[in-house]
Amino acid sequence: MTSSADPAATLDLATPRTGSDFAELSRRIKSAGLLRRRPVYYTLRIGSNLLALFACCVAFLVIGDSWWQLLVAVVFALVFTQLAFIGHDAGHKQIFRTRRSNDAIGYVHAGLVGLSYGWWVGKHNRHHANPNHEDEDPDIDMAVLAFSVEQSMGKRGFLRWMIKHQAYFFFPLLLLEGINLRRVSIQAVWTDAVKNRGLEAVLVVVQTVGYLAAVFLVLSPLKAVLFIAVHQALWGLYMGISFAPNHKGMPTLSAGHSLDFLRKQVLTSRNVTGGRWVDFALGGLNYQIEHHLFPNMPRANLRRAQKIVHEFCLRHDIAYSQCGPLRSYGYVLQHLHAVGAPLRRASSST
Repeated sequence: MTSSADPAATLDLATPRTGSDFAELSRRIKSAGLLRRRPVYYTLRIGSNLLALFACCVAFLVIGDSWWQLLVAVVFALVFTQLAFIGHDAGHKQIFRTRRSNDAIGYVHAGLVGLSYGWWVGKHNRHHANPNHEDEDPDIDMAVLAFSVEQSMGKRGFLRWMIKHQAYFFFPLLLLEGINLRRVSIQAVWTDAVKNRGLEAVLVVVQTVGYLAAVFLVLSPLKAVLFIAVHQALWGLYMGISFAPNHKGMPTLSAGHSLDFLRKQVLTSRNVTGGRWVDFALGGLNYQIEHHLFPNMPRANLRRAQKIVHEFCLRHDIAYSQCGPLRSYGYVLQHLHAVGAPLRRASSST
């Protein structure tokens, strides 16, 4: 069924299932040709992104030391996120059949935005293997947020106070996500936590040094600092609002759950509806259920796959959650506020 209430409060995760249902669904998806690569689509998408990046760089140089550069920073944030979406697709082998070719695209795009491709792929693969698992999904293992009551009760000191009011801090914290991604990428390269450390180090250093040099050479110090702040904050916010609706506020799993692959992926994921403008704005991540079931499916095929998967879930009585963008963020904030409630009650009783 399609969920219209808070999914985290309504789904039953205890019923054991077998894996035969996914095999049937997979056959339908393959017979529809939805796992075939889309070279023309990705050529046009990558080409348009790189053209947009080039136009931003030209505009930056032509405008020079002007306050209008803050608007350029906004456009840079949008373009950086679109570049990151391509890196995401490459990490899932959506673009080419071979890992080597996809990685080449992935390293280039990660290098353009200043991230470690190897670190991100490793982290993201762990998320896909165990979405919303309290012990194994790195995307819900955050110091400054809690996604279950058990996580909230484990916080101490200032973090405990933050968790009480985390729904109010959620979007402001996303403004710091761009800087955090850079920090973690540099840390991963510095500590040799990535496979191709030499290549990653060159890409991160060249992008970071080139970015800072260009900004401070063209702009006065104050404008340069504000340009970086606007660019990085809005890039982090855009990245955050693209990924957050997909699982936050959906059920979390713990060790010993009995869900098969199909139900584990569907019941912990949420789709975001809204038409082709949402498809573009969220880089296809709005089809999160289909993406988690078939992570190597090209982005352009997800819309067609959604109809097949939705009908299949309805026929097998598997809760299928989807809603509009604003409602999805509402579910996220509602869930975060509910998780912090026990801490607020404990404070009021002391």
